[in-house]
Amino acid sequence: MTASSLLSRIRNKEAVIGVFGLGYVGLPLALCFAEAGFRVIGFDNDPAKPDLLSEGQTYLNHITPNRIKAAINSKLSVTTDYSQANQLDAIIICVPTPLNKYREPDLSYVSNTVTQLLPYLKAQQILSLESTSYPGTTEELIRPLVESKGFSIGEDYYLVYSPEREDPGNRSYTTKTIPKVCGGETPACLNAGAKLYEAIIDTVVQVSSTKTAEMTKLLENIYRAVNIGLVNEMKIVADKMGINIHEVIEAAATKPFGFTKFSPGPGLGGHCIPIDPFYLTWKAREYGIHTRFIELAGEVNRAMPEWVVQKTADALNEHGKAVKGSKILILGLAYKKNVSDSREAPAVEIIAKLKAKGANVDYSDPYVPTFPKKRDYHFDMNSVGLSINTLQSYDCVILVTDHDDFDYAEIQNHAQLIIDTRHRFNQASNVVHA
Repeated sequence: MTASSLLSRIRNKEAVIGVFGLGYVGLPLALCFAEAGFRVIGFDNDPAKPDLLSEGQTYLNHITPNRIKAAINSKLSVTTDYSQANQLDAIIICVPTPLNKYREPDLSYVSNTVTQLLPYLKAQQILSLESTSYPGTTEELIRPLVESKGFSIGEDYYLVYSPEREDPGNRSYTTKTIPKVCGGETPACLNAGAKLYEAIIDTVVQVSSTKTAEMTKLLENIYRAVNIGLVNEMKIVADKMGINIHEVIEAAATKPFGFTKFSPGPGLGGHCIPIDPFYLTWKAREYGIHTRFIELAGEVNRAMPEWVVQKTADALNEHGKAVKGSKILILGLAYKKNVSDSREAPAVEIIAKLKAKGANVDYSDPYVPTFPKKRDYHFDMNSVGLSINTLQSYDCVILVTDHDDFDYAEIQNHAQLIIDTRHRFNQASNVVHA
């Protein structure tokens, strides 16, 4: 097969697409390709995911079982068997890129995936990395592995980087409608990658290199992390001055230029914003650069769970109670509202800190029925159902994640004390804004 025949297969939707990692990024992407008419094979090392999907079930609350069933019954198959990769025209990698305990990049999921794929790579194939990483990952990590098979990048094999931009629970934008950045190792790689994504995405933004695309993703998330750090610090200052930071933000947001609204909260969560900035700070050290601005924002954001715990302790003290021995209910374990993803969720850190101070802590989250296993923490906890009696039984309720499913009026009417980190409750004697 030649490059022109590969592009023809993509244009005619004859190409077979492989998506590796069927999580919050990979599964929506696989469905998007399948719904566009491509044959898709989804791969995941966790056998539970292919098993559930094959049965037409979902494990992501924003993706319906009906959508899964329709794809499985037409164009999508799922497996843990990497040998099926020899059928693929395009390989798209959507695996985790966490930090290790030293807050350094852990690219083991990426390197292991590519290493497992090496026996099945073939000429005239596209490999796209979507996992967030530092500039140079595609060129320095993936390219040598592919070239070890004797391929010539840009001539008989095509390497691209196209960062994911998924926002689970956002009903305004979908995989198809969010513009897609794409960079290639060579112009021929870029052309192949762009043609691949143009088949399913409304707008593909081509950039000059994989490094540029990698840096673009980091800038997007660092921009958010820095601005959230700024508004979190402003919240602390405003609190000390007796000023309502949310009123300040709403007033500032009336300016039609030069201001973008960011809201403070209990800390950063999810798979991107708490992690991605440190991919750049780590890589920058290689060039002798200390990214002080980024690291300062990280310090502020990482300190927010402790701020919430201290506000809770102060509020309990005002009610004649100590943290030790108090019954405290956390509302929301997920990192953002209306999703089930609890990766890097500030609620987890808050629970750990309260438990360390001797509090009896429970949580309620309709999207996370059981506390998931985590690298740093694991608590034997299940979500508590909310009722009037339940709310009245706790010394304190802390709103960490403002799911729309919560009945805020009922909570405010019956909770003894509320610590509100999301500005969802009205001013009242039992409400403390944190």
